Amino acid sequence: MGLLILLLIVIILGSRILDREESRPEDTSREKKKTWEKQKLQGYDLPVGKREREEAEAACKKAMNLTGACYRKAEKGDASNGVLSDADLIKMKEILKKSGLTVSGADAYSTMEHWKKMDRFLLNCQDQKAGEIVMYQIKAGGGLNRMKFVFDGKQMEILETIAEWSQEGKPVVTETIRTRIKKWNYTEKGWFSYELCAPEPPEVSEVVDAGTMIRIRPMDKKCKELSIACVEKLGYQGNNLLCSRWDLSDLSKLDYNGVFESFYEMKYGKKIDYDRYADGIPEEEFETLIMDYIPVTKEELRTFAEYDRESRTYLWVRLGTGNYVPTTFGTSLPEVVDVKENADGTTALTIEAVCLGSGNDCALHHTLKVRFRQNGTFQYLGNEISDEELGRIPPYQYRLGTQWKEADNGQ
Repeated sequence: MGLLILLLIVIILGSRILDREESRPEDTSREKKKTWEKQKLQGYDLPVGKREREEAEAACKKAMNLTGACYRKAEKGDASNGVLSDADLIKMKEILKKSGLTVSGADAYSTMEHWKKMDRFLLNCQDQKAGEIVMYQIKAGGGLNRMKFVFDGKQMEILETIAEWSQEGKPVVTETIRTRIKKWNYTEKGWFSYELCAPEPPEVSEVVDAGTMIRIRPMDKKCKELSIACVEKLGYQGNNLLCSRWDLSDLSKLDYNGVFESFYEMKYGKKIDYDRYADGIPEEEFETLIMDYIPVTKEELRTFAEYDRESRTYLWVRLGTGNYVPTTFGTSLPEVVDVKENADGTTALTIEAVCLGSGNDCALHHTLKVRFRQNGTFQYLGNEISDEELGRIPPYQYRLGTQWKEADNGQ
């Protein structure tokens, strides 16, 4: 009798344990479904199926391996950021192009290879036609971003796979994530801008910058060449040559101390040595370089710029939080959109600032006047901006001067 009772107890307990074990997958599945529903509403950290993840990562590694030999031969120098030269990055892009991949480079004015595929996809999306496309972006360090855009006729999402090179020179996938695109736009100039869904307060203390712009349609060849030669190194922060109104009748408002490092990189092809000029820039070196690019006299420079007559040096400090308040406009990319040869031998470059942070491909429209010499060098002669355009941008903040003085941009 006692043995029978014991047997019944074992059966009952075993049955309960089995019931709990069988209920676990259902409970797990239920919790997982709740999580997925929450993610779907938020639009970020969306689930990625096992097979889809494997296919995306395998494709990204395959593309990386195509450029592997080029990467391993590339000159990486001793730079801590591991940035490759433009020449090596272009070689890698050409390799991927020959494999039929839609790929964009790491340089500012990069031409997307097989861009018509991406153009057709986005134009179809504008007509609410469902579709998908895969494109690659080469990063400055030689890694790749594989981006699969999917449009269902209403919403667009991106499956992004990020791969880097290991110290042994092997491709390593660091992340594969799916995110819904909150809003997107394809401009007439050929810029694809989009904003990803991202955590917002109170989930996070600060708003995440989830905006991106990608150039799809290529620039005019001459405009691209002049953009690289004349305006890329200047930009709109650290100096006011492009974001203020000036001409040869009044050269007093230019920030000569700020623009020195831009001219230095343009002339010598390398960035300024910050430590070298910590105590100021010798007058002859400063004046010679500035006068190469702007027709200003030594006397004018010593009056208009921050100059120490006792040490015979021009003051210089690195751009930083103590002398610069970051703005979205400041990170804009200047691109030449039209070129006009004037009767007096000068050239007028029509420029539009592409504000990468806001998705605006024309945050500022202005005309830069230059004169080219026979040897290919040039001087800046003025920058024309309308009152309306000036009103759209923040006042320029000088890097040096009493109380970090602010200017009115030439209004």
